[in-house]
Formats: sequence, structure tokens, C-alpha cells
Amino acid sequence: MTDNLQVLPGLYRLLFLYFEPMSAIAPAPMIWIWPGAAWFHYEQIPHPNRLSLPSESLDPRTVVALWQLGNCYMLVGFIVSFVFRVTADAFRDNPVAQERIVGAILTALAIADVVHVLSSFMGIPPEIRFSITSWNGITHGNITLTTFLFCVRLAWFLGVGRRRFYYGQRRESLQSKRKSH
Repeated sequence: MTDNLQVLPGLYRLLFLYFEPMSAIAPAPMIWIWPGAAWFHYEQIPHPNRLSLPSESLDPRTVVALWQLGNCYMLVGFIVSFVFRVTADAFRDNPVAQERIVGAILTALAIADVVHVLSSFMGIPPEIRFSITSWNGITHGNITLTTFLFCVRLAWFLGVGRRRFYYGQRRESLQSKRKSH
């Protein structure tokens, strides 16, 4: 089914069709089951002494909010995965339509990437904000990985390593492509 998704070749397919949905879904069970909501909460800001995490339990409202956040992560992962696969199947012979749908999703994700990275970065205490070696895995996921995915999205829009069917095309050539489909 995904072989028909002409607008996501090679690395783009690997990242956006497999890696990103899995990495978006993964926090949900981590929050709900193990290591748990408290761990996830305290890992949002790197600790100078990683072994001395607070042992107090979270307020029930905070736990519910974190569980809902886990659901949002899962939702994003499923939407991306399912919509890309349905796009490949429903528009197998229409790469212009595929690119418009995939581009719309990647635009929304790119906007979310910028907000996510900025809010995560500004939330880090100033004394360790620029000390990336003191960041933990969650911080690197929130900032380093998300920045990487944002850059790959930009590369996709620029047509790096792929053929463009809609974005970057002249209006006249798009109208002739639509008439032929």
C-alpha cells in the first residue's frame, strides 16, 4: 500500500511513515504504564543530579493532564501514519493530490515543531539551557530530534532528494497536470 506514496521516497518514507509515528506513539505507554507519569513529568526539565529525582507523588490533576498528553502524542502518531497510508491508497495515480495532502500535514507538524522546540528550550533553566551535554533523553527528544525532523520537513518542501509534483511547481504546469488526471 505505501509503495504507491510517490511523494515520500527513501529517507522521507522511513522518517515520516515509520519512525515519527512510532516516536510519537511511544510516550503514551511510557506515561500510562512505565516508567509512569511522575517520571515523565520530572524528566521534562533536566536535573543537575539525575539520581535525586523528587520522590513525592503528583497531584491527581497533573497525572490526568499527563495521561491526556500521552493520548495527544498517540493521536498525532496515528493520524500521520493512517492519513499517509490512506493517501497512498486513495490517490495512487495522483501524485499532485498526494503531495497536497502530505504537504498539509507536514505544514501543521512544522508549525508544531517550532512551538514545541521554543517552549521546551525556554523552559530549561538558564544555567543549563546551552549545556546540551547536561540535557536528558526527553530534552533531546523535545529539542534535538524535533529540530532534526523540522529540518527534514523543510528539505521535503524544497524538493531535496525527491521529485516535486505540487510544491514549487508553476501554476500553469499544475493546471496541465490536473487536466491529465
